[in-house]
Amino acid sequence: MRIGFQVPVTPIMEGITDFHNYIMFYLILILFFVLYFLYKIFKKFVFPFIKAPYHKKPRPSNWDYNFWYRKVYLAGNKFTHANQLELIWTLIPSFVLLLIAVPSFSLLYTMDELIDPLLTFKAIGHQWFWSYEYSDASLFPGKNLLLDDPIIEFSSYMINTADLLPGQFRLLAVDNPCVLPTQTHIRVLVTASDVLHSWAVPSFGVKLDCVPGRLNQIGLFIKLEGVYFGQCSELCGVNHGFMPINVIAVEPSVFLNWIDSKS
Repeated sequence: MRIGFQVPVTPIMEGITDFHNYIMFYLILILFFVLYFLYKIFKKFVFPFIKAPYHKKPRPSNWDYNFWYRKVYLAGNKFTHANQLELIWTLIPSFVLLLIAVPSFSLLYTMDELIDPLLTFKAIGHQWFWSYEYSDASLFPGKNLLLDDPIIEFSSYMINTADLLPGQFRLLAVDNPCVLPTQTHIRVLVTASDVLHSWAVPSFGVKLDCVPGRLNQIGLFIKLEGVYFGQCSELCGVNHGFMPINVIAVEPSVFLNWIDSKS
């Protein structure tokens, strides 16, 4: 059982994790600040009122001359008609929002910036499976370019529970996982053939909507080898929960051998 994010393996996911931890610092400060003032309010106004005998509690007949009038109403006046206080509780939250906005814009720009990719990878969502295309795999550095190199494309279906092999994960294992190289700038294109889907891999920090008739893209740079899983994150029909994503990240040399085996 894991609380929090999966292990980040891309610069994007590392940035998301760091930004989350950065924001949590301010959230904890604000939480304790609000809880402290709530405690002081209850201690000063609510608890004494609750503990007071019934005949001493304020009623409409004696409200104007009661101790509670002086304690509650007059004390509250200092807070509801204090220009300095209103200025403080406007400027401090604005300053906190500014501290959060600056790294947020930086992260958004980093996610949107697409460095010249060495490989284009396309994911197409269907009801209810994924298909993948490597349109320029033959141009990958180190690949012996042949005139008849085809576009590599295949479909990826979830393996039924009855057909799982030892070590495979239920509802996550697929018959044809996609293979991507590490330490390589990759352009990920996504679309759909029927309804809305979403290609999402948490360890990559990628969650991209697949819209019919439209291409969305994002840059990907995988740092570590491994097997990574994701799922469709857009409600796409009755079998929405049964179209997993399985990505195997390997060294570029291994990726070249895999391309040759698929060509």
